[in-house]
Amino acid sequence: MYTFTNRFISDHENLEFLKAAMMGPNALRVAEELASSLSIDENMRILDLGCGCGLSTLLLAKKFGASVFAADLWIPPTENYARFQSLGIEDKAVPIFVDATQGLPFAKGYFDVLFTVDAYHYFGDTEDMLPSLIPFVKKGGWIAVAIPGLKYEFGENVPDEMQPFWNSDMKRTLHSLDWWKDLWKRAEGIERMDSGEMACCRQAWEEWLTSHHPFVAEDVKMMEAEGGKYFNFLQLTAKVI
Repeated sequence: MYTFTNRFISDHENLEFLKAAMMGPNALRVAEELASSLSIDENMRILDLGCGCGLSTLLLAKKFGASVFAADLWIPPTENYARFQSLGIEDKAVPIFVDATQGLPFAKGYFDVLFTVDAYHYFGDTEDMLPSLIPFVKKGGWIAVAIPGLKYEFGENVPDEMQPFWNSDMKRTLHSLDWWKDLWKRAEGIERMDSGEMACCRQAWEEWLTSHHPFVAEDVKMMEAEGGKYFNFLQLTAKVI
């Protein structure tokens, strides 16, 4: 399942690139698992929403040859363009600034796939967000989301070992699979096709903890406390009808 990721990081320079580019659990590995549930080809136009430093974009453009609009709120498009040039995908990847909460600057029905890795939980936790995105995907196209989650809802009963790390952002964004399924089933215009826990959770987290990002030191402590008891990675895919 992870042939592209494993081959990419077997090269030392690529591994160092990955360590510098990760902004959370290895988005390259997560993207490859998420993409394995779809039929992506070089004729497709994909919106990589919340692309970060473009690891998911790399996977979509390099492995599948798709045309990718790499949209992010936090990473400047010029920075991602330079990164895409270094990866040799600048002819397949269009870097763009997008704030999904303010609406998308694209034509309706423009994309074959809306693809988002380790980002949707930051902006998609409201009942209005998914319906606002569906129109930008053509009929028969796909919405595919991979996000960190919880094995069960904490509510007000945050486990003792997690309390030093639990904050308002985590309370808002981290939820169980059932929570997300309940939110998505309220949206019209889609047929939910697949949802579940992802196999790459542990490995993607372990790879993130080797990165050069300043957040890693605190996350090492958090993952030691978590001990595999509470976190998972979730995928949700839906077909636009």
